[in-house]
Amino acid sequence: MSNPLCHFELMTDDVARCKAFYGSVFDWTFDDAAMPGYTIIHTGQDPGGGVFARPKDAPHACMNVYFTVSDIGKALAAAAEHGGKVLVPKTPIPGVGHFAMFADPEGIVIGIMQPG
Repeated sequence: MSNPLCHFELMTDDVARCKAFYGSVFDWTFDDAAMPGYTIIHTGQDPGGGVFARPKDAPHACMNVYFTVSDIGKALAAAAEHGGKVLVPKTPIPGVGHFAMFADPEGIVIGIMQPG
């Protein structure tokens, strides 16, 4: 099975400024009503994305990317076996599926999603 890019997120210190910037640069539209505290980004085609405020314990603003996997547990085990570190365990997203995040041996953070 391929593992295509399926979603991206912008974790930012200023959600309004982020939306204004990317809306102007890429003509993206935004849905603030779909999920409390999370804005859905409509790019015009898949994949879409999201914007959310940086949690206080996150070191800096960043972009997160997510790849589709068929088995999150298997993917997290493989990442750990090969020198990665699980950062967010398998977590449900109601009506969507599950997500998790890990860092590769270089510290690059990668997200994975398993459809529901």
